[in-house]
Amino acid sequence: MKLARLRADVLAGLTTSFALVPECIAFALVAHLNPLMGLYGAFIICTLTALFGGRPGMISGAAGSMAVVIVALVVQHGAQYLLATVLLGGLLMIAFGALRLGKLVRMVPHPVMLGFVNGLAIVIALAQLEHFKQGDAWLAGTPLYWMLGLVALTMAVVYLLPRLTRAVPPALVAILGVGLLTYGLELPTRTLGDMAHIAGGLPSLALPDIPWSLDTLRIIAPYAVLMALVGLLETLLTLNLTDEITQSRGHTNRECVALGAANIASGLCGGMGGCAMIGQTMINLSSGGRGRLSGVVSGVMILLFVLFLSPLIERIPLAALVGVMFVVAQQTFAWASLRVVGKVPTHDALVIGAVTIITVFTDLATAVLCGIVIAALNFAWQHARELYADSDLQADGSKLYRLHGTLFFASTAPFLSHFEVADDPAQVTLDCRHLSFVDYSAIAALKTLRERYALAGKQLRVVHLSERCKQLLKRAGIQH
Repeated sequence: MKLARLRADVLAGLTTSFALVPECIAFALVAHLNPLMGLYGAFIICTLTALFGGRPGMISGAAGSMAVVIVALVVQHGAQYLLATVLLGGLLMIAFGALRLGKLVRMVPHPVMLGFVNGLAIVIALAQLEHFKQGDAWLAGTPLYWMLGLVALTMAVVYLLPRLTRAVPPALVAILGVGLLTYGLELPTRTLGDMAHIAGGLPSLALPDIPWSLDTLRIIAPYAVLMALVGLLETLLTLNLTDEITQSRGHTNRECVALGAANIASGLCGGMGGCAMIGQTMINLSSGGRGRLSGVVSGVMILLFVLFLSPLIERIPLAALVGVMFVVAQQTFAWASLRVVGKVPTHDALVIGAVTIITVFTDLATAVLCGIVIAALNFAWQHARELYADSDLQADGSKLYRLHGTLFFASTAPFLSHFEVADDPAQVTLDCRHLSFVDYSAIAALKTLRERYALAGKQLRVVHLSERCKQLLKRAGIQH
C-alpha cells in the first residue's frame, strides 16, 4: 500500500511538472522577466512548500496572480528591485503565519469561495487562448487546424483513459502520447521551445544588486505588501479547496510561514515570487498526488528540465499542455453553483457572480475583498432586521421593555425606534436578558436612550445585562 502511494505521488508530480513549465514561462514573460526566473522560482517554491508547508498535495510556484502585480515595478526599476520585493514579501508572509493569522481565511464565506474557484477557472481557460497566437496574430489555416485537433485529442485522452485504466495519470499519458505522435509524424505545430529556451545552470545565491536604503524601501514596500496579500489569499483559498477535495485538514499558519521562507529563498536565488497554483494543484490531485513527495518531485523535475532535459521538454507540443489546462479549467469550475442560483438567497448568488467577474477582470485580492464586503453588509442588514421588542405596563405603573437580538452598528436605529419616550411613564425598565451588545455603537445607542429619557424627566433602569455587556459599559465609563 505504501509503495502504491509513493508511485502515485511520483507520477502525479511528474505530470504536474509538465504543466508548470509553460505557466511559469508565460508568467515570467508577462512580468518582463527572463523565463529562467520563473522556472527557478517554481523549483524553489514548489519544493520547499511541499517539504515544509502545511498542506501536502498542494502545488505552489511562480503564479500569474503575483506576476501581474509587479509588472510596473519591473518596467520602471528592473529585475533586481523585483528580487528585493520578493524578499520583503516573504518576510511579510512569515510574519502573517507567525502571528497565527491564517485562521482569518475562515472569514471567507462559501459563496466567495465558489466565485474564487469559478473566476480562476475562467482565467485558466482564457490564458490558454494566448497559445493560439503567432506573435500578435491569431493562428489561421493549417496551423490552427493542427492546434485544434491536437488539443481535442489531448482532452479526449484525459477524459476517456480513466474508463480503461487508472494505473497512470491520464494527463501524463496525454502529454507524452501527443508529444510522441507530434515528434514521430513531424506534425507542423508549435512546441514549448517556441515559447522560450529553458536550458540553464543551477541558480546562484546572491543578494539583489540594489542600494539598500529607505528610498529603495519606499519603492518596493507597496509592491511587497500587495504581493504578500495576493499570495497569501490565493494560497489559503486553494488550501481550503484542497481540504475539501481530500477530506483532510491542512495547517494554514504553517503554510504561510513555509511560503514566506520559500519566497525569500527564491528571491535570494534569482527566482520570481510565488504562491499556491490552483490549476496545477488540481492536476496533482486528479492524478493521485496526496503526499509531500508529489510536490517535491514536481519541483525537482523543473530543475532537471533546466539542467539536463531541456532538448526533450522543448519538443512537447503546446497543444498537449493547452488541452490539459482546458480540462483543468472545466474540472475546477464549480458547475453546481449554476444549478443552485435559483435555490439560494439572491444575495449569495450576487456574491458568487460578483467575485467571479471581478476575478476575471481585475485580480483575486480585489475580488475576494469585494465579495467579503458584500457578504458582510448583507449579514449586518439581515441581523439588524432580527432585532425586535415587546413591552407591557407593570402593576406599579412602570413600563417594561424586553429586547431580543443583537445590538450593533446596523441595528442601533431600529433599537431606538422601539421606545416611546414621550408616552412612557416616569419609570421604565429595559430587560437585556435576550439582548447582546457587540460594539461601541451599541454602547452609544444605550447612552443616547438614557439621555432621551433624562431629558423627558424620566428614569430608565437597565437589568439582566450579561457579564460581557457589563464589561463593555464599564470600559466605556457608563453606569448600568
